[in-house]
Amino acid sequence: MRSMAIDAGTKAPDFALKNQHGETVRLSDFRGEKNVVLLFYPFAFTGVCTGELCALRDNLPTFVNDDVQLLAVSNDSPFSLRVFAEQEKLDYPLLSDFWPHGEVSRAYGVFDEEKGCALRGTFVIDKEGVVRWTIVNGLPDARDLNEYAAELAKL
Repeated sequence: MRSMAIDAGTKAPDFALKNQHGETVRLSDFRGEKNVVLLFYPFAFTGVCTGELCALRDNLPTFVNDDVQLLAVSNDSPFSLRVFAEQEKLDYPLLSDFWPHGEVSRAYGVFDEEKGCALRGTFVIDKEGVVRWTIVNGLPDARDLNEYAAELAKL
C-alpha cells in the first residue's frame, strides 16, 4: 500500500516521542540548530530494517554531527527499541511511535493501515523545520543512504 507522504516544501509536523531510553525527543528541539534526517522504518529486529540501521551506524558521522541529527522512528515500544539498540550498538535516537499507535507515521503519510507499521519513509528537514527532500520505499526495499547523504550535503 502506497501512502501519501508529505511533500518537500511542507512544514514538518512537530512531534514528541520517547527514545529507547525513555527520554522525550521533540522535532522542534532541533529547529534553528540542526538539519534532521527523519527515518521511518517498519519494525526493529527485522532483516532489512536491521541492515539499514546498522549501515547508518557504520556511517554515523554523516548523519549525526554538529549540523545534522538522525532520528529513526518505528511503531515498536520503547522497551523493544532499547534491546534492539543495545544488541546492534545503535547510538542514535530510536523513537517509539507506539502509542497512540502510528500517530506520527500518519502525520507524515507513511503509516500502512493494513500492516500496522510505518513504511520506509525518509525526510530531510532543514533547520527551519521545512521538509527539503523525501522518499518512500516499499516495505521490502532497502534505502540507499547515499541518496539522503547527497541531499543533506545540499543544505
